[in-house]
Amino acid sequence: MKKIAGYIAVVLLLSVAVAVFYRFDPAAVSFFPRCPFKTLTGWDCPGCGSQRAVHELLHGNLRNAFRYNPLMVAAVPYVSVGLVFNCDRVRSKCPAARKLLFGRTAIYTILMIIIVFFILRNLL
Repeated sequence: MKKIAGYIAVVLLLSVAVAVFYRFDPAAVSFFPRCPFKTLTGWDCPGCGSQRAVHELLHGNLRNAFRYNPLMVAAVPYVSVGLVFNCDRVRSKCPAARKLLFGRTAIYTILMIIIVFFILRNLL
């Protein structure tokens, strides 16, 4: 019963977050948090622009979302697959695919992609 209550709480919280990001544009409303890394350094972190990108994705504007944060847009399908693979039924049926996509090598590869993205977005 506690597990179901936890899932319900997560779904409710995500629903509220989606509604807020759909209704309010982070580029125009000041109550969204600012990036502390950018505030301190003036550089864009790998997550900078993600809030605006989520808003644009929820409105179907893939091009604008990609302009705000291409890494976040590219991560959406990967995270979606991760959520599916985290389900008990799928986890036990596809261990090789899960290891390929979310194993140690995949994690290091993703980390390198994030680092390269961080460097390039601040140099270009």
